[in-house]
Amino acid sequence: MVSHAAVKEALGVVSRYAVFERFIIDFIMKAIQVQKTGGPEVLALVDIPVPKLEPNEALVKIAAAGVNFIDVYFREGRYPAPLSFINGQEAAGTVTEVGSEVKTVKPGDRVAYSNVLGSYAEYAAVPAEKLVRIPDGISEQQAAAAMLQGMTAHYLVYSTYPLKKGETVLVHAAAGGVGLLLVQMAKNIGARVIGTAGSEEKARLAREAGADEVIIYTSQDFEAETKRFTGGKGVDVVYDGVGKSTFDKDLNVLRPRGYLVLFGGASGAVPPFGPIILSQKGSLFLTRPTLLHYTASREELEWRATDVMNMIAQTKLKLRIAHIYKLEQAQQAHRDLEGRKTTGKLLLVL
Repeated sequence: MVSHAAVKEALGVVSRYAVFERFIIDFIMKAIQVQKTGGPEVLALVDIPVPKLEPNEALVKIAAAGVNFIDVYFREGRYPAPLSFINGQEAAGTVTEVGSEVKTVKPGDRVAYSNVLGSYAEYAAVPAEKLVRIPDGISEQQAAAAMLQGMTAHYLVYSTYPLKKGETVLVHAAAGGVGLLLVQMAKNIGARVIGTAGSEEKARLAREAGADEVIIYTSQDFEAETKRFTGGKGVDVVYDGVGKSTFDKDLNVLRPRGYLVLFGGASGAVPPFGPIILSQKGSLFLTRPTLLHYTASREELEWRATDVMNMIAQTKLKLRIAHIYKLEQAQQAHRDLEGRKTTGKLLLVL
């Protein structure tokens, strides 16, 4: 017969083992890791330790992570990062722990961030200076959808080329994640917006966002149509996140001293060219900006993030969350993004 003491001791061992097992599980998380660069198939779902905090960091339990073309560039190796790394640059969630030097956020705060690699995961250690609080009335999914693309649209129209009322702008991929936000912000300023889209369905979405004219580039020549819409004068600025396939014609649709703002390369990198072409086409300006340099200071980050969040709260900016994937569907999210099968924002949820 087993004694009462022996049973009690055995139960104690089981209990201690359960506590230990729970302790171990609490320090392991799921993440999407890139162990070698390449196509969507290199996005691997792994179990790895929850990151340890530096004194200036906060641990964020991620609720939603944004999927963006910059993630593709890192996955392909176009933007180098030490292997193996967790993909993703944008997320929203709740602070669970803070480092010893952190004073700006505390556990329980809802926060969002961008431009910090590692958001395709259950947890991320994020420098506190990169975190912005999510205001009441904005969900974590909305915040994750707004940070990178919303602030990108913001710096493009308010800083890179400060758009003015009455000016005319060409927005490529006007039904995409950044494109839909660009169209709305430009219309709020009072500009005339010409957009390009790949199908009639995408053209409809661009018009609903406020585009005055939409060119379906798969069946129309956007250069000829843009010149027709402007009476041959050209547009003041082209906002182009497409790159290689649109670049040459972009130079032909700008007015003299117009601005080509090349903020992405969804169709590939633009080949090298001689700067003399800019003078031949009308003393044009060309810039290749990135969000990192337009949120370099804490003041600028808070200004842009607050502006974008307020626009959403006041319904001046409508987000289109096109598709929500589970973390383990990251490969499919990338395939859909690269295949131009989506409009608006893609999110991974945990």
